[in-house]
Amino acid sequence: MLSKKAKYGLKAMTILAKEYGTGPLLIGDIAKRERIPAKFLELILLELKKAGFLQSKKGKGGGYYLNRLPETISVGALIRALDGPLALLPCVSQMAYMKCTECVDEQACGVRLAMKEVRDATADILDNTTLADVNKKLARKRRS
Repeated sequence: MLSKKAKYGLKAMTILAKEYGTGPLLIGDIAKRERIPAKFLELILLELKKAGFLQSKKGKGGGYYLNRLPETISVGALIRALDGPLALLPCVSQMAYMKCTECVDEQACGVRLAMKEVRDATADILDNTTLADVNKKLARKRRS
């Protein structure tokens, strides 16, 4: 399940992508628009800044803005930055692989095989969906 941290981070990043090129946005404005606790959002955006997705500007006209084009930031990369690996089991993780202690034969484990398919499909969708894609889908939805 997606954590609140990742969910709020994705919501904030979607807004920052939509407003890309218009200048920095204040944490308070983003928090109000998406009903996110401002203090929690501040921690999330700081983490995303440290991961290289955001920049910030202090002072008048300050706030956060995307460090890269919205077309280059995948939902998968954001989730990994905030929540860690996408895999449901450590034995199928590409980021944090660990052999399951109870597993006798990893290659013949049906649970592992099924969860690897889930991980691969999930990663394919999330890694091939950018912030720009999300905003295009939202715009189409609003028009219809």
